[in-house]
Amino acid sequence: MSADDSSATPREVATEDDAVRDVPEGEPPEAGGEGEEGEENSIALRLEQLILGADRRYTPFQAARSAGVSMDLAARFWRAMGFADIGQVKALTEADVLALRRLAGLVEAGLLSEAMAVQVARSTGQTTARLADWQIDSFLEGLTEPQDSGLTRTEITYPLVELLLPELEEFLVYVWRRQLAAATGRVVRAQDDAEMVDRRLAVGFADLVGFTRLTRRLEEEELGELVEAFETTCSDLVAAHGGRLIKTLGDEVLFSADDAGIAAEIGLRLIETMTNDETMPELRVGIAFGTVTTRMGDVFGTTVNLASRLTSIAPKDTVLVDEAFAEELGRIGDAPVSEAEAAAAEKAAEEGTGAAPPSYRFALQPMWQRPVRGLGVVEPWLLTRRG
Repeated sequence: MSADDSSATPREVATEDDAVRDVPEGEPPEAGGEGEEGEENSIALRLEQLILGADRRYTPFQAARSAGVSMDLAARFWRAMGFADIGQVKALTEADVLALRRLAGLVEAGLLSEAMAVQVARSTGQTTARLADWQIDSFLEGLTEPQDSGLTRTEITYPLVELLLPELEEFLVYVWRRQLAAATGRVVRAQDDAEMVDRRLAVGFADLVGFTRLTRRLEEEELGELVEAFETTCSDLVAAHGGRLIKTLGDEVLFSADDAGIAAEIGLRLIETMTNDETMPELRVGIAFGTVTTRMGDVFGTTVNLASRLTSIAPKDTVLVDEAFAEELGRIGDAPVSEAEAAAAEKAAEEGTGAAPPSYRFALQPMWQRPVRGLGVVEPWLLTRRG
């Protein structure tokens, strides 16, 4: 929740106490009303108080003043966290004041710049907003289907949230600490400071073929189940083999890996798994290797654009990679630099005239060169498992 004093007149700031007197303590305007709407607002307010653990006490102006920050900075923090402007309604709690004080304190102590503090607020807000929406849509909705007891969903929601809230909170903190430890480890292993932001990574896209046609043919519920199954399968496979799922885009997922061999294994596993699932459409995967800029958990740059383009031109149920990725697989010994040399070495070993050849995991076949918009001429390579 936020308010912006840049659009406020001096009178609005000066008459802040008048705004407070218009709203009774602990009862914002939207909590009033009679009949069914008033009852729903009352339940919504009770749920808010349960989840936040405090009553509404402050207007945005009062909260900023209590936290010792300017109204302008408070508004920037609230907007970054994803909360709407609310004018000068008394709708904030002690927790809102404490959050402002903590962020401002990090800036005052010199641990974060003001811009970085806003970025922390934005990244946290965006991530948790999606998490909260998912939990309500996919988790809470399922648990609050009409029960045999005859209670309505609204009547069930409050005690259910009361039971789940502490458990979900503890689990969230646990997962966040685990992820923070993993991310910190990757930074420590970086070779230099520049690599902490601009790193050499393998980046891959996996895209469902014919998804647009499916949206016209399937019912909404069936489509939702398909997307959820696709995202779940991709998330599990990427994590299990040491990659990182960057984001999901409905019919497409974006993943990355520090090692080209890991990315190759993920790409092929995705194809193999989806091919064996009759309920899934065909899949295509594109992977590129190179310098990537990381920001707020996302990745950017030419390497990412190239991976996306490779995905769009990949035949169904195949993995296409760029030349840099093929060279990296050769460098780390996961694929032969030359198939002809590898075949000759294998033949020599069979005839007893040469040493045992290396054991390669993957095979690479050069494909047709073609111009790619914004990236010039690209030579894709078809990635397969080595027989």
